[in-house]
Amino acid sequence: MSWVQVILTTDQEQAEAISEELFSIGAVSVSFKDAADEPVYEPALNTTPLWGNTQVIALFEETPDLKQFSDQKYEIQILEDQEWTRVWMDDFHPMQFGERVWICPSWSEPPNPSAVNILLDPGLAFGTGTHATTALCLECLDKHHDLSGKTIIDYGSGSGVLAITAAKLGAKHIWAVDNDPQALIATADNAKKNEVNQVISCQLPEEPLPEVDIMLANILAMPLIELAPILTKHLKPQSTLILSGILKEQQDEVIAAYQAYMNTIQIVEREDWVMIELSNTL
Repeated sequence: MSWVQVILTTDQEQAEAISEELFSIGAVSVSFKDAADEPVYEPALNTTPLWGNTQVIALFEETPDLKQFSDQKYEIQILEDQEWTRVWMDDFHPMQFGERVWICPSWSEPPNPSAVNILLDPGLAFGTGTHATTALCLECLDKHHDLSGKTIIDYGSGSGVLAITAAKLGAKHIWAVDNDPQALIATADNAKKNEVNQVISCQLPEEPLPEVDIMLANILAMPLIELAPILTKHLKPQSTLILSGILKEQQDEVIAAYQAYMNTIQIVEREDWVMIELSNTL
């Protein structure tokens, strides 16, 4: 069968309402896309920001009646049927991080069976290693840390990729923390798929946390700055804090927020993003 795709261009104030109207007339899915190359780097906590010029893209099984959108700018496209799953799968391949770690989709044979192979499929929760911020954290875990017997908090776990990697690198226990219940479900599912669920606990930020040897926080600069007193209080003496999700121009502000608690060990840059590694040696 063919699909009918409707694309409406609007502003951020009307996008959500238009989305609801499209669902009400039979859309099977609705998504949003930047219509004017206007990236959103730093959303506020617990928000889903949209762009000043937003495309609302709806998919229908048949051509809908769009009379209620007569005053809107829109276009209709016919999408010929194809094996969408196969196209999606072909875009995601095993990826290596450092010397030992591979992220592999479940439908692909690991290139190196003796490596530390993480089985992870693209999904709703952020984090398959394709973004520079996640890649930096994976490489840091692989290169710099003997995790045998270590306790770790993965704050902002997303898909659980960092928590699972830490577990497969020998960590004793990992607490995966996220304020999105969907992310916690994804982490738990992925941990079970990778047979490390027995050493990973999933929880919301408001639940109690222990002191640990290593803290991972791959989120964004402003939340990291706000969370500095909270994250550092869960670190043992001589522990390590790895911060990522930080734009290069924000690194000084993030370091300033943590300098009363920890010493900066290294800063690694990639694609305008930085990872900051700190040590609790004060």
